Amino acid sequence: MTTRLTWICHGATSANRTASFPADEPLEEKALSETALPIPGRADRVFVSPALRARQTAEMLGFDAILAPSLRDCNYGRWAGKPLTSLHSEEPENVALWMSDPDAAPHEGESLQQLGKRIAGWMNEEMPLGGHVVAVTHAAVIRAAVLNVLKAPPAAFWTIDVQPLGAARMTHDGRRWSLRF
Repeated sequence: MTTRLTWICHGATSANRTASFPADEPLEEKALSETALPIPGRADRVFVSPALRARQTAEMLGFDAILAPSLRDCNYGRWAGKPLTSLHSEEPENVALWMSDPDAAPHEGESLQQLGKRIAGWMNEEMPLGGHVVAVTHAAVIRAAVLNVLKAPPAAFWTIDVQPLGAARMTHDGRRWSLRF
């Protein structure tokens, strides 16, 4: 049974603009008028992260989505809401550790390895059900999904750029996942 999975990143927030670790913030006003993203075909199931920005995006796209806690953003712990530039000044060793060691969580949140395992688990749960699945979520979640499909090393996380309202498409043919462009 084939599963088609379309990942959609939430619309722009102030954290995107200021390069901050996100908290549970709303979409920016500008983003509310930019949510004209075409979705290929009909979706059999639509899931959304519990975060406000993801729920607003799903609503603006006209989806009646199911809340999926597994699709929540990475838990940034005490870094949530803080700009990356200030953390580079205040905690340069911790930022460097987090960006170089996928098992590290110096922010007292979730490591990138933990994020990757969570997303791979969710993908494995959805894969046997088949059909077209849409997931409205976060850039970090989509990056983790791409790494899972490519079986790429965790360091590749930082080479994937997911823009607000960006989409990634994947299929599972019963044997393996593949990216679709």
